[in-house]
Amino acid sequence: MFTEPFEPEPWELWIRDTWLHSFILEYQWMWPTLETLHYIGLCTLIGTVGLFDLRVLGMAKSIPPHALHRLIPIGVAAYCSNVLVGICFFAAFPEQYFYNPSFWWKGLFMAVAGINVGVFYLSSAFASVRTLPAGADAPRLAKIVCGISLACWVGVIVCGRLITFYRPPFFH
Repeated sequence: MFTEPFEPEPWELWIRDTWLHSFILEYQWMWPTLETLHYIGLCTLIGTVGLFDLRVLGMAKSIPPHALHRLIPIGVAAYCSNVLVGICFFAAFPEQYFYNPSFWWKGLFMAVAGINVGVFYLSSAFASVRTLPAGADAPRLAKIVCGISLACWVGVIVCGRLITFYRPPFFH
């Protein structure tokens, strides 16, 4: 157990001195609004990217993958929105995030998901799925990439949820 008094690092003091930190904490409705936007963004991301991943993995084969792929830009926009909201969360309570293993695991899952997107579009996986007709089975590489994607986004959800339940020992 951490027994010494907690002394904020200089970077934490700098964040707490920003207008964003003050703005979020000044208005009692700001945090719930940000949480709502984050939740909507997450649902949109999973509802687009997750649905596409599930189709490539073999569910709902009657839908051609290219029809679901048209939703991916909406998922990307939701992801970008969530990154901005996440920056706001970090600005409001930097210590709750920086010292939290769930936050770092969430970041790792997001990084792997980002690399995975690159693999999907830069390899033969996307080309093979783009022309797949309804009812057809996706190639193995595409399934592997989409399985990793789905696993990563589930990991992001789980770790994001755990952030609120873990408190670094010096905050007890």
